[in-house]
Amino acid sequence: MSTSRQPARRPKPQGSGWELAVWYLMRLTGLGLFVLALAHYLITHFISDPAIQNADWITARWGNIAWRTADWLMLAFVVFHATMGMRTVVGDYTRGGVRTLLTMLLYLLAIVLFAMGTLVVVTLPLPGPA
Repeated sequence: MSTSRQPARRPKPQGSGWELAVWYLMRLTGLGLFVLALAHYLITHFISDPAIQNADWITARWGNIAWRTADWLMLAFVVFHATMGMRTVVGDYTRGGVRTLLTMLLYLLAIVLFAMGTLVVVTLPLPGPA
């Protein structure tokens, strides 16, 4: 008796709308996170000397708009991907009013974390002339 096991995965939603958009965005942000996180890890742990990395090193690095953009994209991808993943968990394990409350708290937490991270990336002063 042979049974073939299908991999455990969430099936693609039928039709169009919010759930389909989230389904695609989860895959795109996952791919984006893989690239950005791997690049971040390689740069900070192998290309740059970790012994010299401190707040001044980050400030100097963020003097380049490309670094700020890459770090902000990583923040946006992480917050979206984690929030939608936790939304799935909440939806799978709760019902009714508890599900609604937890989902709204999750969205609120995501908005606060994204706003705080964006505020840091945008407002960190540029390094002055040496």
